[in-house]
Amino acid sequence: MFGRKKPHVPQKQIDSLIGAGTTVQGDVNFSGGLRVDGHVRGHIHSQADGPATLVISEKAVVDGEIRVSHVVVDGTVNGPIYASEYLELLPNAKVTGDLNYKTLEMQVGATVDGRLLHLQAEIAEVVEIKRISGNTVAG
Repeated sequence: MFGRKKPHVPQKQIDSLIGAGTTVQGDVNFSGGLRVDGHVRGHIHSQADGPATLVISEKAVVDGEIRVSHVVVDGTVNGPIYASEYLELLPNAKVTGDLNYKTLEMQVGATVDGRLLHLQAEIAEVVEIKRISGNTVAG
């Protein structure tokens, strides 16, 4: 009703893993689910057409921008995060950069050095109401 869209359901299956001890230099583009246990020096983006989930584990480090619909952080991120649907910061999360989110869950112990920027819901279409001249009140 009123044009509200249901939020995208997060991807619950992890399709790809960047393992501990692995360093990726360059941008990572993915669809579905991605878990990072290692180090990424570059941007991490999901394909825009579908819901995607990114999990940054406790020992992981990401130096770059993140653009994913659903993001869970328990490690270190040096760069802005754009979570179009949901962002969760677990107790070991350390983020240096701005957080752009629709829904945010932040647990005790998580730290953010940056701005928290809430993404506005889609704005409903404005309806203009006109007064009918025959229904005026005399005063």
